[in-house]
Amino acid sequence: MRLIIGISGASGVVMGYHMLKVLKQIPEIETHLILTEGAIKNFECETEILIDDVTVLADVVHSNKNLAASISSGSFKTDGMVVIPCSMKTVSGIASGYATNLLIRAADVCIKEGRKVVIVPREMPMSRIHLRNIKEAADNGCIVIPPMLTFYNGSNSVEKQVNHIIGKILMQFNIEFKDFVPWEGCE
Repeated sequence: MRLIIGISGASGVVMGYHMLKVLKQIPEIETHLILTEGAIKNFECETEILIDDVTVLADVVHSNKNLAASISSGSFKTDGMVVIPCSMKTVSGIASGYATNLLIRAADVCIKEGRKVVIVPREMPMSRIHLRNIKEAADNGCIVIPPMLTFYNGSNSVEKQVNHIIGKILMQFNIEFKDFVPWEGCE
C-alpha cells in the first residue's frame, strides 16, 4: 500500500506526526510526505518536535514546491491521501482544484483518479465560507474527518483523542490500528 500524507499549516500538526509514527510501524505501507511551509512553522510554534524527526518517519519526502514530483501524476499509483491537519487554505485549494503547490496537486490527482482523499479540517468556529469549501470537497469525493472530541471510548487524554482520530482515518483505508477503541454499544 502507498499513501500520501500531507501536513498543512493548521493548528494540530502533532496529529500528522502521530499518523506518520503509526504508519511507520506497518512495513507494508509506503508513505510519501508533503509538509507545507505553514506546517513547518507550526511544528516550531506548537511542539518541540524537530522537522528532521518528522521527515525520518516517511519513506519519501517531497518538497511542497515540486509540482514535478512523482505524486503529481496520476500514472504514479497510490492508494490515496490523508491531509492531517488540513488548513482552510488547503481545503479551499482542494475544493476548487487550484493546485498552487504539491500538496493540493497530489489531492487533485487522487480525486481525478478516483482515489480516496481524507481531510482533517482544523478551524473553529467555521465560517460559511469554510463550510461551503468543506462541502465542496466532500461533494468531490473527499472524506471529511474533523478532529472532534470523543467521549464514549474513555478518551480522557489528548493522546487517546488523537489515537481515536487516527483510527477513524485508518478505517477508511481498511488498516487496523491497535490503539483505536471503537463503539461497541451500550446496554
